[in-house]
Parts: sequence; C-alpha cells; structure tokens
Amino acid sequence: MKKVGLYVFSLMFIVAGILHFVLDDGFVAMLPAYVPLRYTLIYLTGIAEILLAIGLLVPATRKLTAIVTVIYLIAIFPANIYSAVYDIPVPGFEETDQTLLYIRLLAQPALIWWVWKVTR
Repeated sequence: MKKVGLYVFSLMFIVAGILHFVLDDGFVAMLPAYVPLRYTLIYLTGIAEILLAIGLLVPATRKLTAIVTVIYLIAIFPANIYSAVYDIPVPGFEETDQTLLYIRLLAQPALIWWVWKVTR
C-alpha cells in the first residue's frame, strides 16, 4: 500500500505541475498582485512539483525529496489561504464554493502527512 500511495502522490504532483502551465492564469490569481513575476513563479513551482514527484520515485533521493516536498507544501500554503480569504476560484473553474476553499486548507496538512508516511 505504501508504494501505491507513493505512486498516487507522485502522479498527483506531476499532474498539478503540468496544470501550472495549462491553467497558469488560475494559479496566478492565487497570488496577490504585489508578488513580483507571478507567472514566472507559477511556472517554476510547476517545474518544482514535477521534479519533486520524480525525486520521490527514485529510492536514492526519496527521503531527502520528501523533506523538500514538506517544506514546499508549507511554503505554498499562504497562496491557499489567500484564495480562501479572497474567494479565488480553484484554477480551471469560474467559481468555487468558498466553503470548499476553506476545506481545501485542510488538504495541505493531509498532503504533508501523506508524503511523509509513504516515504518512511
């Protein structure tokens, strides 16, 4: 089950990384206007998610990549808070129920737990 969880997590991160390029406007909207180079930041985080997913799949880099992934998930958490507070829809959607935006905040600790669990 650990391997399945690892593969599913990695696949989700690869898909999310790709979506940073496909739905870039939606991801940029999750950042306050004062953040410089928002598109560049979104593309870099998309690349980071793909690389992290690959790193998790390589046994030799798995534990270190898990630590970096946890740090990454903590670092991007403010964007999810901003989205919830300012009612920014999930990328790819015209609108998102604000309750779901707040519930989505709970996903971040769950993702942190998940990546830690499947890499230990």
